[in-house]
Amino acid sequence: MAGRIQRPFEVTHRDVWGIALPATLAFVTEPLAGIVDITVIGRLGDATLLGGLVLGALAIDFIFALSQFLRMGTAGLTAQAIGAREADDGLAHLVRAALLGAGIGMALIVLTMPLGALGSWLLAPSETVEGPYRAYLNVRIWSAPFALINFALLGWFYGRAAATTGMALQMLIHGGNIVFSVLFVYGFGWGVEGVAAGTVLAEIIASGTGLALVVRHFGGFGRLRELASVERLFDWSSLRRLFGLSRDLMIRSAALMTAFGWFTAQTSRLGEVVLSGNEVLLHFTMVTAFFLDGQAQSAEALCGRAVGANYRPAFVRAMRLSMGWGLAIGLGLFFFWALSGPWLIDFMTTSEPVRAEAKTYLVIAAGTAFTGVAPFVLDGIMTGATLNTVIRNGMVASLAICLASAIVLQPLFGVWGLWASIHAFFIARGVIFSLAVRRQMPVLFPVG
Repeated sequence: MAGRIQRPFEVTHRDVWGIALPATLAFVTEPLAGIVDITVIGRLGDATLLGGLVLGALAIDFIFALSQFLRMGTAGLTAQAIGAREADDGLAHLVRAALLGAGIGMALIVLTMPLGALGSWLLAPSETVEGPYRAYLNVRIWSAPFALINFALLGWFYGRAAATTGMALQMLIHGGNIVFSVLFVYGFGWGVEGVAAGTVLAEIIASGTGLALVVRHFGGFGRLRELASVERLFDWSSLRRLFGLSRDLMIRSAALMTAFGWFTAQTSRLGEVVLSGNEVLLHFTMVTAFFLDGQAQSAEALCGRAVGANYRPAFVRAMRLSMGWGLAIGLGLFFFWALSGPWLIDFMTTSEPVRAEAKTYLVIAAGTAFTGVAPFVLDGIMTGATLNTVIRNGMVASLAICLASAIVLQPLFGVWGLWASIHAFFIARGVIFSLAVRRQMPVLFPVG
């Protein structure tokens, strides 16, 4: 590593926002699509259907989150390839990830029944919620191969700092989901199956569009075959790096989803009203996370490029700018949720008990907009630097702190204690990741 060539470049506020703004607009459409799905079903006035949708979506989100390494790993590896000025723009990383994603997706379809049974055991739906939960899951699982290919495509586009293209692709996914879900539920009367089918169709359209854009970028299939030869794709050292990165990021995602899964499972055991009300608030938290992910994506691309270019000043500058803007965004979102939350809750559900439950815990849920800044931005920084083992270990340690907090605080304070454990999870990640980045700097940049 000490013999690497330095390729200096500047990082400005404009560079950060050139990636962060389109990425934020794109990422925020995902939880917004989830909010629309909840609203579409919630306004039918049946808490049973809403509970089934919530648990079915959580089960799918957990499964897909385990494959987020396809996006995160591809983005980091591609950014480093760009920084090192490799000729293929990281194409080999994209093709490997897309093939792996398609294979995993088809395996998930085959395993639908045992996955559904496992979800029922973990999430403990009531007898009335079990039916809608299974109905949603059995349809939504068919999106798996296309969704995972889209993960790889998004990682490649954002890793190349082609944030506008990534934004367009994500808006196609989630905008299509919104349109098709409304059509299938209100137009065709398909209920929770309609929401699931809308997502499947949107993922199919987006994956086809993304692959077509890649082909166009390289000027046709002939150039693609030339740059992504079989020998290069199956280079053992590259595959070993991919599998190691994938393993660690999969564990990271599992730990992240376990924290939120524990929260949802505990509220599910308290009844449909508690589950539905707090799930509305969790979607506010997810919107916050995706706003912050815009800064994380910017940090990932710029810090990854800095590592590939072996240029420490750019890494430090990207880290500071992304964190500063993240704090400003988090503070603004806290006040937004605190002030507009009651109106949004009333719009999302017509059930008065669910509305009252959500409003009770609105302020503590809104606080995640501030405590979540450091962990989300640092997650992007370390992913760009491919510090995968550090991410894995830090996330597992933070999960242990979260669960310990929940076990102690829930019996004392109920749902308030569960929300406090989510804050403990975020704060622990922020502290652990911050210390880890400082410790790794000499390893990443032994010269300069």
